[in-house]
Amino acid sequence: MKCKLIKTLLLCFFLSIYPADLTAQDTSETKPKAGTTQTIGDVILISLPLASVSTSFIIGDNKGAWQFTKGFLLTTGMTYALKLSINKQRPDMSNDNSFPSGHTSITFHSAGYIHRRYGFKYSIPAYALAGFTAASRIDSNKHDLLDVIAGSIIGLGSNLLFTTEYQQKHMELTFKSDEKGFLVGFTYKF
Repeated sequence: MKCKLIKTLLLCFFLSIYPADLTAQDTSETKPKAGTTQTIGDVILISLPLASVSTSFIIGDNKGAWQFTKGFLLTTGMTYALKLSINKQRPDMSNDNSFPSGHTSITFHSAGYIHRRYGFKYSIPAYALAGFTAASRIDSNKHDLLDVIAGSIIGLGSNLLFTTEYQQKHMELTFKSDEKGFLVGFTYKF
């Protein structure tokens, strides 16, 4: 199960960074080199979702990892369905896959998953990274503000459908009795 899940996630990651419409790519000129901000945004695109789902596996939260995967697939599917059906020109005129921002939708899905599953305090760094990624897409002239807002709504919205709060047993109250007496026990896991 875990192997299939990891393979599915890796396939989705590669599809999300692969250009959706190869015919719209301008191959007649040399592409400009990506700036540092754009490169960091590209790295966050891969590392934030991987860190999110890996953390769930590490702590033994297989249910959460499955919820992440379902949300990730919905986010990716909706993003690319809109990209292919709307055909909005990118600000740098490189192709017509501008709306919505895939980088933003995927990173905000990851941050939103951490928020809904494990709590807001754990998601603060993830939201900062997702926000940086959204800003990097505007800075690199690949998207405008509308594109990144739509991407963030799609990413966060998928968590509303699939992600539930993590229920971990922190406290346990036990009671045992016999003819000699009774015993009350209380344990708390940190």
